[in-house]
Formats: sequence, C-alpha cells, structure tokens
Amino acid sequence: MTRPANNPGRLYGVGLGPGDPELVTVKAARLIGSAGVIAYHSARHGRSIARSVAAPYLSGDQVEEALVYPVTTETTGHPGGYQGALDDFYAACAIRLAEHLDAGRDVVVLCEGDPMFYGSYMHMHKRLAHRYETEVVPGVTSVSGAAAVLGRPLVERDETLTVLPGTLPAERLAAHIGSADSVAILKLGRTFEKVRDAFAAAGRLDDAWYVERATTAGERIAPLADVDPASVPYFSLALLPSPVRDPAAPPARTAPPPAAGEVAVVGLGPAGRPWLTPEAQDALMTADELVGYGPYLDRVPANPRQKRHATDNRVEAERAAHALELALSGSRVAVVSSGDPGVFAMASAVLEVACEERFAGVPVRVVPGLTAAHAVAARAGAPLGHDYCVISLSDQLKPWEVVADRVRAAARADLVLAVYNPASRTRTWQVAAARDLLLEHRDPGTPVIIGRAVGSPAEDVRVTTLGELDPAGVDMRCLLIVGSSTTRIVARERGDVVFTPRRYPA
Repeated sequence: MTRPANNPGRLYGVGLGPGDPELVTVKAARLIGSAGVIAYHSARHGRSIARSVAAPYLSGDQVEEALVYPVTTETTGHPGGYQGALDDFYAACAIRLAEHLDAGRDVVVLCEGDPMFYGSYMHMHKRLAHRYETEVVPGVTSVSGAAAVLGRPLVERDETLTVLPGTLPAERLAAHIGSADSVAILKLGRTFEKVRDAFAAAGRLDDAWYVERATTAGERIAPLADVDPASVPYFSLALLPSPVRDPAAPPARTAPPPAAGEVAVVGLGPAGRPWLTPEAQDALMTADELVGYGPYLDRVPANPRQKRHATDNRVEAERAAHALELALSGSRVAVVSSGDPGVFAMASAVLEVACEERFAGVPVRVVPGLTAAHAVAARAGAPLGHDYCVISLSDQLKPWEVVADRVRAAARADLVLAVYNPASRTRTWQVAAARDLLLEHRDPGTPVIIGRAVGSPAEDVRVTTLGELDPAGVDMRCLLIVGSSTTRIVARERGDVVFTPRRYPA
C-alpha cells in the first residue's frame, strides 16, 4: 500500500512461525499480501528462510528488500569487530527501509518465529519504531513448534520454563539447567557440544531432546545425546520438556464414575446466540440429550455427540416426563424453552412432573433466559420502568373468565401489561376483547408496543395506541406491551422511544 505524499508508510514486524507456511497467522498472511515492500534477512548465499515461508502469500508485484548479512564471526575486518560490522549493517538497512516509509509505502519485515523472541526484526524495530507508526504481529515461536512436534508439554501446573541462548558460558548453562523445570536452548550450531556437555554436567542429558527445523520438511528429532555435532545447523534447539508426566509411564486407568443424570431446563432467549447467556450455552454444550418443541430445538446447533428429541408444542407433560426418564437412566438432559423457561414455559411443567415419587432423586435446575417481554421492551425503550404484570391471553389452560378478570384488575391497578400469547391460528378474538376491557379503565391514547419475532431477521416493532390497536396486525409471534397512565411516547432524532417513569404521581 502506498500513501499520499507527506503521509509516511507503516512499519510491520511480522512473525512467520517456526517454518510451516500453514502456521502463519491469518493477519500475517493478509499483511504480507498487501504491503508495498517486503524486507527479509538472509545470509550471504542470498537464500532467505523467512521469504520461503512467506512465499505463498506474496502478491508477486511487490518491492523486495533482501537484507543480506555481510559478515560471519570469522570474517570481518571492521575496526569494531563482528558486533561493529553488524551495527553498521543494521543502520544501513534501517536507512533503506526508511526511504520507503518516507515515500508512503508500507513495509513488512519478515521474521521467522516471533519478532520479539530472539527475532532479527528487533534490530529494525529499535531503529525505526520511534519514527514511524509501527505494528508487531506475533508468531508461533520455535520453542512452541518444537514442543508440538516432539509431542511433549513444555510446562505443566506450577512449573517454569527457562529459555537460554547457547552462546552463554558453559558453567552458566549447566547452572540454569540444573535448577530449572523445563529448558529450551536456542542458537545451537557451533555451540552444540558446549550445550550437550552442560546438560551432562547438570545430570539431565538423558532427558533432553534435539529438534531441528521443527514443522518443516527437513524436521529432525532425536535424543540430544545421540546427535552428531557436525550435523547441527543454527536452526535447531535443545529441549528439556516437562518432567511431570512421562509418556513412558502413563497414569493408571480407573473406572469412570457412575453416570449422574440431571435435567436442566434452559432458556434460549427470544432468538439467536447473541441472546443466549453463557450459563445456558454451557448447559446446552454439556448435555447428552436435548428435548424440546421442534422449532426451538432447531435453534440449537446440531452436535453429533448429542441425541435430540423433538416433540409437538402441546405435549408439555409428556415432554417433561421423557426428559426425567432419560435423566433417571444417567443422561444429562437439556430441555429447551424459548425466552425464559419460568415464564409461560417448560420449567413449571418439568418441576410439576418431577414431584412424582419416581423422579424424587433426579436433580432439576432452571437456567434462566432473556424473556420476550424484556426483549420487546428494550427495542422500544423502557416501558417496564415501573410496576408491571405479565398476562397470557391463552385460554387453553385456564378459562377466559379468569383471563378477563386479571386484565380488568391490572387495568384498575394502573399496571403496565406485558401480554403473552395474544393470538394464534385458532384464537383470533382475544386481542379485541382484551383491548375493550382495558379501555374501560385506560385512556385511548395509552401507548401500546407490538413486538413481533424480536431478535430474528423478521423482527418488527411498532408503537401505536390502545384506541388504534388493530387486532388484525397481531399474530402468534407477537408480544404486546400496554402502557400505564404514566407511560410516555417521546420523539427523538433517531425515532420514538417509549418509557414509563420510575416515579408515580402522589
């Protein structure tokens, strides 16, 4: 990417992981493909391991800056010695990259492993990060890659990991090895014999491993004691993995504990995963079997480990008994319910059946969910901000006379009403009847919210008044909120809001 004049480019230090191009992060791959300039270090032969790892992600039309080391430890005539020559080299590289950055070109500096973990990128970072906007993209370290291919944990529980460069003096290496839980030693190559001898001096050579070019086609793994020093390249390391659990001595197998069944009645909320609580997610994930009304079960992602038992919506008692019987046989059962299971839903049905003597020992817990009333209220504002009641208009499980008496009582008490089950395919007259009952005590201008399928792609929330409420616009997927005498509709820039003040007139 090239920016306009006087707008410098951005510097990226991008970690490539231990060598396998598939271990490059998604972010690293994206930046490699989009940057205007790609920089990478290499030895004098010009071949760059970093570039070879990044090759699948290069766009093919980028400027490449090969930062070729000019010296080795044996060949330098610099008055400052090897380190002086390197300092001059890094300074010159920084100047080259700064020219691109000043011209508005983004520069990605490739780095094997992680840029901030013994990474070559750090030399550019120290010289440029204070002058340009900079971002470092972490990568999988060689230590993590080596542990993965070795199949042994680095550290467990309260252990500590000690990472050392092989360039340390032998006595310091041995002291660290002798006192550490786990050890990784990098920068082998010509330091290998010293490192091997340090493990031997610490009495831990037999437990140490050698890993070369982890995760690449040239990967090699061997006991450290068996490795020929003449065959060791720089890109290798010595690893003393966790001593806590040795694969050669697996823990004794014990019989699994007897199954402990339970029933969790889980509230799914009004719709979709964003409305699901973490506790509900856990109950669904840990269940062996799921029981519920078919459309509600369909909202739970399928898991081949679990059995699903879908039923019709009108067999709540049978559904509850089935769930309890499954738990009685040892299954962890989740009974799913839309909204909150304790609000006109499955919790009371399950608990009622659970009171039968045969289910006395089955644990039942109720996992709450976001109710439809609260979801609709939130979409409109805060109509439930003061005292309110929840009423179902369904007369399937109670006589209409009881429903009517409760509607009248709520109206007389000046309560906000959250009205569930206002209509269905076979119940089409209750909305009009309830409206007329409320109008005996409420002003026709009382706000009414009609919330349909809240949380789903078909969501529709409308605000009207009690006098203008049209029953034809209400179906089985709707919930109504009828305001009190204090509920207000207020016009705001982004649309009307409905709220009920927390204070009630004296």
